[in-house]
Amino acid sequence: MKEIFVRLDRCQGCKSCEMACAVQHSASKSLYGAASEKPGPVRRLYVESAEGIRVPLVCRHCEDAPCVAVCRTGAMSQDPIKGVVDRDVTRCVGCWMCAMICPYGVIGQGSERRVAVKCDRCPDMDVPACVDACPAGALVYATQGEFMELMRKAAASKIAREAKGLARA
Repeated sequence: MKEIFVRLDRCQGCKSCEMACAVQHSASKSLYGAASEKPGPVRRLYVESAEGIRVPLVCRHCEDAPCVAVCRTGAMSQDPIKGVVDRDVTRCVGCWMCAMICPYGVIGQGSERRVAVKCDRCPDMDVPACVDACPAGALVYATQGEFMELMRKAAASKIAREAKGLARA
């Protein structure tokens, strides 16, 4: 099962991911159209700065999702096969229990009505819009195994470059 992983060392804080997310979830699906929509589209991903580092925060679709557990109306649910946590806006009453318990603070409010808004991993796309839009490759859509292999190869390359530099000294 694929997930969105974050490479903190690559995030430039450009917020292209935030904009792509909002546009993808807009009625027009275009930047110019989304800018003039009323109400405007709501992002589902947040780039925050902490301790001098930019950190993209997106729903982790937790295995034992606390937002699903506390949703008293059943608006939050988790696909048992894909693991994606989604919400049914027709059942959401805007009580914000899901937002209060989310450890990442990534459940927002709809701009038109008081309903929970969160990452749905862009189900109509092969790769989520935020991942596709990231110019630095800070967001990676992969399985856990694929991501760990990518990180091992990056670490091996860095170690090899440093070793070459030491050998020349």
